[in-house]
Parts: sequence; structure tokens; C-alpha cells
Amino acid sequence: MTTNNRVSVEFSAEDQKAILDAIALIRQKLPFLVGLTADERRALPRLGDKSRAFVARALEIAGQNPDFLPRTFEVQEMRRDVELFEKLYPIALSLRQLDELLEDTTTVVGAEAYGAALTVYNFGRYSGKGLGLDGALDEMGRRFARKARRSEPAAPTV
Repeated sequence: MTTNNRVSVEFSAEDQKAILDAIALIRQKLPFLVGLTADERRALPRLGDKSRAFVARALEIAGQNPDFLPRTFEVQEMRRDVELFEKLYPIALSLRQLDELLEDTTTVVGAEAYGAALTVYNFGRYSGKGLGLDGALDEMGRRFARKARRSEPAAPTV
């Protein structure tokens, strides 16, 4: 095992199920969530911190002066979008922070597990002679086998 073990936890199946159930509940409470393709995501303007005041001011102006807007413009729909954005924004921020911590922890734990596996493999190769580990170690060693490069055919001579 590596000497720098940053995460050493026993995580119960009950806790895992409770968290997955909580995530399912979140998804159930947000049935209107949409998915975007990468191209759709790139094409949409972003409403970030700098633009929030701009949007709030535009909503205020539209609400107080609907006469100059096209008849097809729905101020109430804009208001619903702004209100939904303001309600979703702190949830998204909280989930992004949680996702980053989860991703970092998964990376650390995966690295620790992989480091421990390398220790087992290396000690098995050098100290496990005669213990009946040859087949298992050979199988593990396939992880490091390089695929043979295809030799490119020689250019035809004219």
C-alpha cells in the first residue's frame, strides 16, 4: 500500500443506497431538466454573474413598459425563466461543488487502489515464486502489454 493514504473509509451499502435514493429524489423533483448536445451547449449564450443584473434590469423594463415590445413577446414567460434560473442557480452551484469533491475523492481513491495493486503485482513477481501465482500474475501483466504496431506496407516502387 502507498504510504500516503489520504482516504481510508468504510462506506456502507446502506449509505450508498441512501445517497442514490436522494439523487433519484432530486431528479424526480426536477422533471423539467433538459439535455443538450455539445453543439447546442456552445450555441447558447451564458447567463453568468455579470449578466444577471442585465437580465434583471431587462425584466424590470419589460414589466413596466410592455407596449414597446412585439405582441408575441411574453413578459410573464421571461419572468418564469428568470425566477427558475434564480432558484436553480444555488442548487447547480452546490451540486458542482459536490461533484468536484466527489471527482477528486474518486481520483484519489482510484490512485490509491491502483498503487496498492501495483505493489501486489510487483511483490508477487519478485517474491511470489512457487506460490502458484504465475497464472494470475501473467493475467495482471497483460495490463502492461504493448500492442504491436502495424507495420505500414512499403510504398510501391514504380
